[in-house]
Amino acid sequence: MQEGAMQAWIESSPLAGGNAAYVEELFELFLDDPNSVPAEWRELFQQLPASEDADVKHSEIREQFRAAAKAKYKQVGGGELTSEEAEKQVRVLQLINAYRFRGHQHANLDPLGLWKQETVADLSLSHHNLGKEDLDKEFNVGSLQIGKETAKLSEIHAALESIYCGSIGAEYMHIVSTKEKRWIQQRLETQLGKPSFSAEERKRALKELVAADGLEKYLGSKFPGAKRFSLEGGDALVPLLKSLIRRAGEAGSKEVVIGMAHRGRLNVLVNVLGKQPKELFDEFAGKSSTDKAGDVKYHMGFSSDFETDGGNVHLALAFNPSHLEIVNPVVMGSVRARMDRRGCKDGSLALPITIHGDAAIAGQGIVQETFNLSQTRAYGVGGSVRVVVNNQVGFTTSKQEDARSTQYCTDIAKMVQAPIFHVNADDPEAVLFVAQLAVDYRNTFKRDVVIDLVCYRRHGHNEADEPNATQPLMYQKIKKHPVPREIYAQRLISQNIVKESDVKELVSHYRDALDVGECVVDEWRPMESHSSDWASFIDKDWDAEYDASITVDELKELGKKVTTLPEGFKLNSRVNRAYDERVKMAAGERDLDWGMGETLAYASLVKAGQAIRLTGQDCGRGTFFHRHAVLHNQTDAETYTPLQHVADDQAPAEIYDSVLSEAAVMAFEYGYATAEPHTLVMWEAQFGDFANGAQVVIDQFLSSGEQKWGRLCGLTLLLPHGYEGQGPEHSSARLERFLQLSADHNWSVCIPTTPAQVFNMIRRQQLRPVRRPLIVMTPKSLLRHPEAVSSLEDLAEGVFHNVIGETDALDSKKVKRVVFCSGKVYYDLVAARRKAKQDNVAIVRVEQLYPFPHAEMAEVLKEYQHVEDFVWCQEEPQNQGAWYSSQHHFREAIPSGARLTYAGRAASSSPAVGYASVHKEQQDKLVNEALSI
Repeated sequence: MQEGAMQAWIESSPLAGGNAAYVEELFELFLDDPNSVPAEWRELFQQLPASEDADVKHSEIREQFRAAAKAKYKQVGGGELTSEEAEKQVRVLQLINAYRFRGHQHANLDPLGLWKQETVADLSLSHHNLGKEDLDKEFNVGSLQIGKETAKLSEIHAALESIYCGSIGAEYMHIVSTKEKRWIQQRLETQLGKPSFSAEERKRALKELVAADGLEKYLGSKFPGAKRFSLEGGDALVPLLKSLIRRAGEAGSKEVVIGMAHRGRLNVLVNVLGKQPKELFDEFAGKSSTDKAGDVKYHMGFSSDFETDGGNVHLALAFNPSHLEIVNPVVMGSVRARMDRRGCKDGSLALPITIHGDAAIAGQGIVQETFNLSQTRAYGVGGSVRVVVNNQVGFTTSKQEDARSTQYCTDIAKMVQAPIFHVNADDPEAVLFVAQLAVDYRNTFKRDVVIDLVCYRRHGHNEADEPNATQPLMYQKIKKHPVPREIYAQRLISQNIVKESDVKELVSHYRDALDVGECVVDEWRPMESHSSDWASFIDKDWDAEYDASITVDELKELGKKVTTLPEGFKLNSRVNRAYDERVKMAAGERDLDWGMGETLAYASLVKAGQAIRLTGQDCGRGTFFHRHAVLHNQTDAETYTPLQHVADDQAPAEIYDSVLSEAAVMAFEYGYATAEPHTLVMWEAQFGDFANGAQVVIDQFLSSGEQKWGRLCGLTLLLPHGYEGQGPEHSSARLERFLQLSADHNWSVCIPTTPAQVFNMIRRQQLRPVRRPLIVMTPKSLLRHPEAVSSLEDLAEGVFHNVIGETDALDSKKVKRVVFCSGKVYYDLVAARRKAKQDNVAIVRVEQLYPFPHAEMAEVLKEYQHVEDFVWCQEEPQNQGAWYSSQHHFREAIPSGARLTYAGRAASSSPAVGYASVHKEQQDKLVNEALSI
């Protein structure tokens, strides 16, 4: 065609002339959501040159359209639209887009019909200048996936109502990725809001609802008034979970880890994981089969295997305290450990499922912290499935303006662009469809996905609670509302899929099975070996023997490995000086500092086949510039980790700078450590007092997990601690809190004072056949203290000394006072004693405060049995530190008739003073008090 003819076509085409406004509205729709316009328009708009200028002139846009039309002339073609037709077409596309964005606000989600969703004007035809006269007109459906390119407006509108305003309310348009949105649209829209399941699948769903309802009624009649945190009202959780597991198994998952709070937990244990009902009934009766402290039945975990078409899937329900959402990062850590064990990088072999309450997911900050972990290198698990059992009420709080500041309890998930599928729990088929959709999305995009199971709570917060006192209207409605099993049974009866007699038989058969007390889950299978072997760590004595021997030559060879860098790798000048010194240390030409001693410990472990995992906010370099485990090339910013190059067949050495979180990260590492005993798992606080941001993890998991749940865990906490005049916030790691929680040999609390001690402490933690937490008060100034050094021979001794006696050449017979201390204050005491040329005061370091080393202390004090004056010296205020928690141990250790006094700061509500001059005055005073006779 001649140039003139083409020009005429362009002028009369939808790209110019009277249709310019139509095109520009299409372009606005495209900018809002590329999927909202027909494919040919999307392709055209994508070819327009991008502009960084937000205020582009309309004339420039029109010129770009003209140029694009000229280039695409042969492909596009087309005739002229009337201005009215063009505007109506745009309005229809805007209507489709509005339903995708806001259809969930008109969805039929609440089984009780109590939700008062505001009317959304965008979803009305009139808002888009469309009326009854347009209902029979044909329009292009754009990217709406209804199996045709054009349809009558009435058909389009009915499809949108069915897809987006039925039992499923889909929120996904906040996702940035066009690919992900397009994928979700294809899955949702092709179903037209009416997912299809076979008769057998429907019968199975009914059977699972019968089980969920049957267990609650059985428990209610057999143990009236007992707390069980009933699932009634949210019965669909059982078929939902089983569907998630089946789908995951079909896709190749081998393990599923579940975390949940109380609501419905007993039901999940029996009807999903296959716990024998008779075991649960024994727990209701208060019978115990353990000498441990134990926990209430609705905190307990469980493991089993579950048969799927893709093979057996190992299920693990995490143990959980009453601190609701704190289990979430624990589950993620456990899944990451299982992935690492299987060599899985994308999460395809292990799936985390967390179950939340509506009040908790919106109210607990740990949810945000855990979401923030989801796409990071150190904590990624390939996405998780989050299920909210949305009772529409907390304990007694139901008013939305009291419970949260967002429309939905799930809005927090939008921070990671997770799709959110709200679903009416009284529609089991919609629930099953969403379950399959969620697993497929997670497996496809390796991202989090949320299912908001909108239901109700048939009883109060627990079965002894009276909900009518605070929610009278809701509970009047609940009292009259049929249970989910009845609603679905009537639906299947009306469809001639089951008979009423079939339903009665299902109910009777399930109750009979509970009477027998055996497993009631058809898919339950005997457990195979899925996890690491814990057998060698069970019931081991605290002082079980282990081989930690290592030679000086081996240490030298390791030293060479960890100081060898790639050719041309340029270090920062300060780091380079540190590595030059480490080369001399490795050769035995100078004593080792703290960083080198610690590094050699890690190197020796990975060479011996013991993996290490170290995380913390600055752990790669070390907050105090001492570790330098991860090096940064000053030329191209590439990183190099020498510990990953110790030997060809070494174990992994993973060192990650963490997100700025304490609670979620520590909980994640706890979960990892409870799932993998063959990795030394460590978390380092930036400053020791930051650990109090994770106090729930310390109190509920670390200190008591073994006593409550029998869960072994070897997590190590590295907590910088020491009084350096830096003020109250960064002086104390709150040693007293850990000592207060010390009992039952639940962990060890150590304060090493030399590189050799930290070397052997780290090795002891991993090499001895004991898996219990290690709490370490690590130093700050000692990292470069000229006296805090060790030789290679000191390291090769292979022993961590719980107590270190006097190291200066004192005549023990002349000693009139013995000073006990721990940590950095030892060096202050020694320096002051030497300056004063005292020879009658001995200083004994207690390197392990718990379990208290009575035998080692007795050995050290043998030569001081004549001494009557003993002092405990600490830097912390008297009501903090070790004094209150440990003085009975010191009194037991000293000779009969001797006295024990305190030297340290006076009691204080604050950990330390904020003024350097006052700090020095206090420090000098406590040192002098300790040494003066």
